[in-house]
Amino acid sequence: MDTARESLPAAARSIAELASGLTAQMERERRLGSDVVKALSDAGFMRHFVPAEFGGRDGTFRDLMSAVATLGETCTATAWCASLFASSPRFVSFFPPEGRREIWAEGPDPVVVCSVIPFGEAVGVPGGLRVSGRWPYMSGIDCADWVIVCAKVLLATGGPRLTLVAVPRSRCRAEDTWFSVGMQATGSNTVVLEDVFVPEQRIGDRAALFAGRPAVPAADPPVAAMAPLPAVNGLTFVVPALGAARGSLALLADHLGKKLRDIPVLPGVPGALDNQTTYETVLARSAAEIDAVQLLLERIADLADSGAGITPAEVARNARDSAFAIDTLATAVNRIFRTAGTSGQAADGPLQRFWRDVNSIATHQALQIEPTARTYARSLFTPRSTP
Repeated sequence: MDTARESLPAAARSIAELASGLTAQMERERRLGSDVVKALSDAGFMRHFVPAEFGGRDGTFRDLMSAVATLGETCTATAWCASLFASSPRFVSFFPPEGRREIWAEGPDPVVVCSVIPFGEAVGVPGGLRVSGRWPYMSGIDCADWVIVCAKVLLATGGPRLTLVAVPRSRCRAEDTWFSVGMQATGSNTVVLEDVFVPEQRIGDRAALFAGRPAVPAADPPVAAMAPLPAVNGLTFVVPALGAARGSLALLADHLGKKLRDIPVLPGVPGALDNQTTYETVLARSAAEIDAVQLLLERIADLADSGAGITPAEVARNARDSAFAIDTLATAVNRIFRTAGTSGQAADGPLQRFWRDVNSIATHQALQIEPTARTYARSLFTPRSTP
């Protein structure tokens, strides 16, 4: 597959076709197929947000969103990993210049996986840190080249300081712990570090990542600020579900069309024609909800791509919209699955996989309504500064 010259959204169509024929196998193996990972790399997902100075695309969230949603229409797990593989290199930009050069020394396409939850601890030693810990839910770890994790640095006084560390995949151990009902092919296993030395150039600023500050404020030439992680984190996780919802709706429309056309009308027995109004309402309502979610997510992407400073109120709004989006998509997919009826709910069919996957994504910690609602409400209560 020659995708090197294609745009990311165009290349995604070919990868979606490839992944669609491998979904059952990838679910059984609980990881992406090597051919799919290679296709993602060839298409430019891994280099999408890598700076041009390292051979990357300096890509946009809008292009990534379009490509990931296309993948999600056939395989949610492929879309999920593609979204993370594309987004994780943004984290590398918050490491010192020497660390960035090391990670991208052989080109812009290494697979980087990450976790910003402080499940590990680190102790300062001459020249760096020694890090130990266990980080669960590390999607795509089996095909990773580099791993970025968050650790608590134990200080002599005061509380621990949270920091990011980057380690080669060869210095990590992966435990086979991913046995989820949904998103089975993401291979989201547990990463283990045991007293691993991390040099100073591979120690990153977690606070800068969350604030969107340049890793090196006084760099020459200056390094531009990036979208704060909380402003775009939800987008990374919701867009695969947007694609899955589209795929579910297409399956339902096809299924119901055949049902209305082919199932005979039996005297005294309620049939498909008796439910036609229900079918029409479900299709229209679900399509409108999916389209509305797309518009919300496009607003998030466009704000991140604008290059303008993102305010705390906009960060809160983006997080709110991401949580609302996944709740709306899960509601639509559940309705679609229910409306398909017994004849559309085959155990080995694609609809049940979309249903499982979207509900699995809806449980993600970053997409819960209550904490995002609290942050959003507090942003409304914060006094506005006057010029």
